[in-house]
Amino acid sequence: MELLPLAQQVIFYLLAIVIVVCSILAVTTRRILRAATYLLFVLLSTAGIYFMLDYTFLGSVQIAVYAGGILVLFVFSILLTSHPGERCEKTSLTKQILGIVAAVTGAAVCAFALFTYSWPAVNLVETGEHPIKALGHALIGMEKFQYLLPFEAVSVLLLACIIGAIMIARKR
Repeated sequence: MELLPLAQQVIFYLLAIVIVVCSILAVTTRRILRAATYLLFVLLSTAGIYFMLDYTFLGSVQIAVYAGGILVLFVFSILLTSHPGERCEKTSLTKQILGIVAAVTGAAVCAFALFTYSWPAVNLVETGEHPIKALGHALIGMEKFQYLLPFEAVSVLLLACIIGAIMIARKR
């Protein structure tokens, strides 16, 4: 029975390694379409972690909205503004140093917040999934803590992604 938790840990660490490596590659590569591809791998690996936590709805939304929709918009805007094989300009040493200082400062603030927070002894997070009917009512409802407006915003975003995909396909 110990095989299942071990397999879950191995899969988690593999997904975490993919996220870290592809995140670093996405921000360090000088080819913009490769950066978008690395971002796709990061988003898909994040969805994999959601699926491991049994958040299938959130994992599906991650794939549909972010990995599918947002990435299509990125690629669409990249193809409209530059040539696919074009390299990004090299950043100056001053900008690199400022970026490193900002990253270290952000990591220090996150570490400070993480280690100074008093974690409760009881796990207050509800496990499992909510029924799809309850999610549907929450998405379509217009009362407090219901999400009709964000749901409509996501539908407009996905419509823009479909139009972007058609434009990319038609361009070729």
